Parts: sequence; C-alpha cells; structure tokens
Amino acid sequence: MATAQQPENKGQETRTVADLVEDIQALTTEIQELYCLDEIPWVVGYSGGKDSSCVLQLVWNAIATLPPEKRTKTIYVITTDTLVENPIVAAWVRNSLKQMKSEAQAQGLPFEPHLLQPDFKETFWVGLIGKGYPAPRGKFRWCTERLKINPSNRFIRDVIRASGEAILVLGTRKAESTKRASRMKKFEAQRVRDRLSPNMNLPNSLVYSPIEDWQNDEVWIYLMQWENPWGYSNKDLFSMYRGASADNECPLVVDTSTPSCGSSRFGCWVCTLVSQDKSLAAMIQNDEEKEWMQPLLDFRKELDAEETRDKRDFRRRNGGVQLYERNLEDGISIEHIPGPFIKEAREDWLRKLLTVEKQIRQTAPENMRDITLITLEEMSEIRRIWLEERHEFDDSLPRIYQEVTGEEFQDPRPGADYSLLGLDEWAVLEEICEGDVMHLELMAKLLDTEYQYRKKARRTGIYNTLEKCFDTSSRSQKDAIDHAHLKRDLREAITDGDIIKFKEKFKQLTLGDVDIKDEVRDEIIAIPDEVNVIANDQISTISPIEPDVTSQNWANIKFKGKNH
Repeated sequence: MATAQQPENKGQETRTVADLVEDIQALTTEIQELYCLDEIPWVVGYSGGKDSSCVLQLVWNAIATLPPEKRTKTIYVITTDTLVENPIVAAWVRNSLKQMKSEAQAQGLPFEPHLLQPDFKETFWVGLIGKGYPAPRGKFRWCTERLKINPSNRFIRDVIRASGEAILVLGTRKAESTKRASRMKKFEAQRVRDRLSPNMNLPNSLVYSPIEDWQNDEVWIYLMQWENPWGYSNKDLFSMYRGASADNECPLVVDTSTPSCGSSRFGCWVCTLVSQDKSLAAMIQNDEEKEWMQPLLDFRKELDAEETRDKRDFRRRNGGVQLYERNLEDGISIEHIPGPFIKEAREDWLRKLLTVEKQIRQTAPENMRDITLITLEEMSEIRRIWLEERHEFDDSLPRIYQEVTGEEFQDPRPGADYSLLGLDEWAVLEEICEGDVMHLELMAKLLDTEYQYRKKARRTGIYNTLEKCFDTSSRSQKDAIDHAHLKRDLREAITDGDIIKFKEKFKQLTLGDVDIKDEVRDEIIAIPDEVNVIANDQISTISPIEPDVTSQNWANIKFKGKNH
C-alpha cells in the first residue's frame, strides 16, 4: 500500500503550499487504499473544530472519487455533545451533522453521522447539583470520562462488538503540544500496520491520524482553499475561530509564513479545569450580538470560586471524615477534606442555573431561544438522588422549578410524585430538632430508610442501613472531626511504636468507639511485641470479650432479644 510521504524533521520543517498539495494528493490515495483494503468499519471523530473538519473533509473527498461499487463500507461520524458545550459551537455542530446526513444520502456516500450524549445519570449537572460534587479540578477531574470518553467508547465498543474490529480516524496532530507529539511517537513504535497505531483504551481498534504531521497553518490553508464537500461553510468556521480569539485577529492564511488563529479552543462553558474560558469571553467581547451569553460567563466564575468550604459538607459522600495535611505559611495544619455541596448550596445552584436559562431564552437570538441548559431527565435524576440517596424528602426540586419558571415540573419518571413523606413532615422535623442540623439529618434518614424498606417485599438489610445512618449522622461536626483526629493519632502511635501516646489516646475512647477498636486491632499485628501486648490489653478493656457483645449492631441486638 502506498503511504503519504512525511517530512523528515516532523513538526519543524516548513513546507511550501506546493508540498502541501502533493501531500494531500498522496493522502487521498492512501485513504482510498486503506478504505478498500478490508471490511473493518471506520469511525471518524468529529468535534466541529478545524482539525476534525479537516480530516473529515479529506476522507469525504477521497471516498467520493471512488467508484460506487467500492463505497460499501460504512463510515460512522461521531460527535459527543456533553450538554454543557459552548452554545454557539453546539448549534454549529448539530446543524453540520444534519447537513452531512442529507448530503451523504444525496451523493450516495456511506457516511453515517451520530450525535452522542452522556448517560443522564452521568451528566455534569447530575454530578454537581445532584450528588454535590465540587467543580472539577486537576486532582478531581470527574467530568471528562463521564461526559466525553464514556459516550464515544460505548459507541465504538458497539461497532467492535458487531464487526470484530474498528478503525478510528482522528484529527490529532503532533504540533498541538509536546506531550501529544511524544504520545503519538510512542504509539508509532508499536504499529503493526502502516499508518495505524494501536488504541490502548479499546482492544480490537486501531487509530489512523492522516494529518498527524500537519501544522496549524496547513490545516487552515486546506479548509480555506478546498470547498467543504457536505455543503457547510469553512469560512464561517474560520470566523468562529477568529471571534474566539482575544484580539479578534485571525489573519487570512495565504502561505505557511502567515500565523493563524488555530490555537483557539472551544470546550464546555462550565469548565473549571482552565483558569478562564477565553473563547467564550472573546466571543462576547468581539461581537455585541453574542452578549446574551454573558450570564453563562458569570455563572462559570461562581463555579470557579477558590473557596467553597462554607457550602460543602465536612464529610465525604460515604459519610466519613477524611483528614489531610494542608500547607500553610506558618506550618502544616491537619484539616478535614471538604465533601459534597450541602443541601442549601445544591438548591442554590439549581435556582441560579434555571434563572440563567430563563434569562438567556429571553435575550438570545430567535434561533437560540430554545436553548436548554439542564434537561428534564437530568432534573428528574437530581430529584431522585435528593429523595432516595440524600433522604431529603421535603422534595424541593419541583418547588424551585416552579418558583423560577412559573411552570409545574413534569417529572418523566413514572411514580416519581408518589410519596408518604413530604414538605409538611419535613417542617415538623425541623421544629422538633430546633435548628440542630445533624439531628434533623439523622431523623430524616431514619424515617426515610424505614419508608423505603416499607415498600420492599423483603426487608433484608434494614438493620445495617439504620446502623449506617447512626454511623454517619449521629455526631456533630466538631465531634466527628475530633473522632477522625483520634483515629489518626492512634494509627500514628501504632506505626511509630509510641506506647505513651497510644495509652493516652486510648483512654479517650468510649463505648461508642467500637469502630476504632476494630481498626486498631487489625493494625497492631505488625507492631513491636511490647506495644502489641499493651495495645491488646487496652483494647480488651473496652468491653467484655464475649461473642454476643463484641460486635454490637442493629441486627444482632434484634435477634439477641429474641434468644433471651
């Protein structure tokens, strides 16, 4: 098979336009030969950006010149809509896919576009507002896999499951970054077929990157000088990139010596993994007609707040308190790791998001006034999490929705509106608990747990679930954090073999600290004999070592009562 010749010093050698034309001709032949070589289906990744548009245009033009009898293998074109994309870009991509589908049918070409979305249980708003996850950070990047990777991987796995193999055609280029170049060269060394690299994330799939050695300027030259084959405007794409550049400068590329605006990047408007959304800010700055998106930028700034501890729980989602060493100017402080957003904060995020959506629908251009920032399916899942997992049976979501939109919330989930516990019962609990947040939480959990098990044919596991309610919600914030520090100090004493510290801390344990006793018993096995003896002796004083009281829990208390 003939392969396109690449420059020796990849990423450094400047090619003339004539060289680029020659490379395009060679790539056209290469694409045709690869396509006709076997029956393995192709999956083209298309984001609507310059690189993916360039690759798709190359493949489209190459396949279009093949005889009809050879154009039999399906080429899937997939785009992942995270549901929090830049609205302008999202609309651009959706319209492009519609035009692509129509033109492929008209030209008799095997291109099949697919718009993919994350599972409604894994969307950004379900994570942030439903589960209370903080805005994504470098050390807690919970969004990328859920929103982008999983939807495309599911589709590709389905293709592999049906055909045995798949070839991914991507617009990745070494010139994008040093890290990308290094990664691509590493996979090149593992190639088992010419131009096809292994895909380590998806077995039985190979990656084909036709423009891996192209520069930004070469991408723009091709897009500007070769007409878009599915009838979409590359000049509009160019204008969109120019509008997303801070200085509104995106010079017309006439040769390889002219710099381009190809470094502009589009992404999720809620993204907090970057210091600021430069593309969205530039769009608003450069075009008065896009000022309607300013509320999105303002909302994103709120999400990106550095300090949100006052809005977050002192426990992790599993109910436990986890400590970490925080570096301060005057030393190291042992503090608890903030957990998910608390009830009031989650409700506030929902209220603000619906307010922004309402405002945008009033100020956006006519063709954008149907914009949806959060779907009914997402809100239904958020409501389910609040009710069933967080035990917040005051059911505030429909009330917030009606307050902001003026419309009644229509939950698409069957039976979602049926519940024995509601706002009235919640108000009674609040009055009884007299402002004690943890007492309210514990009572709500116990009541709702009993209600959830009441609906089941078998109540197996109810005692363990009730015990977990006490484990996670029976201590005040101060007591729970002190409890976590005590556990940490005991572990340190065991690790260091510090007998004096161990005895001192152990005296602070109470009958309610059986969980610490069990953890310490497991850890003292590896410590020196002298400490081991003292530790075991101290542990045995917590309670008599009898089979029926060593492990006190709801289940054995229940059955112990029956046996006596």
